[in-house]
Amino acid sequence: MLDWFYENTLGQIIATLAVSVVPVIELRGAIPIGVALGLHPLWATLASIIGNMLPVPFIILFVRHIFTWLKRHSATAGRLVQWLEDKAHNKSALVIKYRAVGLCLLVAIPFPGTGAWTGSLVAALLDIPLREAIPTILLGVIIAGLIVCGVTCGVITIF
Repeated sequence: MLDWFYENTLGQIIATLAVSVVPVIELRGAIPIGVALGLHPLWATLASIIGNMLPVPFIILFVRHIFTWLKRHSATAGRLVQWLEDKAHNKSALVIKYRAVGLCLLVAIPFPGTGAWTGSLVAALLDIPLREAIPTILLGVIIAGLIVCGVTCGVITIF
């Protein structure tokens, strides 16, 4: 079964896309994994961008409702929600100051604690409308994808 993901281009694309949906890993981990599976860097980047964007509208639309429900029903989940909200608020200064440009930069800079999940959470907590947040986050994801692809392929060196 796992051989299918290694030997089949569609399997490699699906695996790369699936990894890019995972919070924290996102496309920063998915692109190198896709290339390691044998995908061309362009296909790995495209699959990662698509996968990274899949949860964005759902996060923006539903995360506040989910957080409210979790706080009401579980003290443990409430503490986790508070930690996530604090993390988002700590990252939101850039977005508050520069709005769309700040949100794009928050998503685009491929460092831990940044990315589409964090950007979506910040957009939701700052009540940025979906029609403004989605294109801004998409642009940030594309920029991050190009940076990570460049690093993966050795075109961009960090040190």
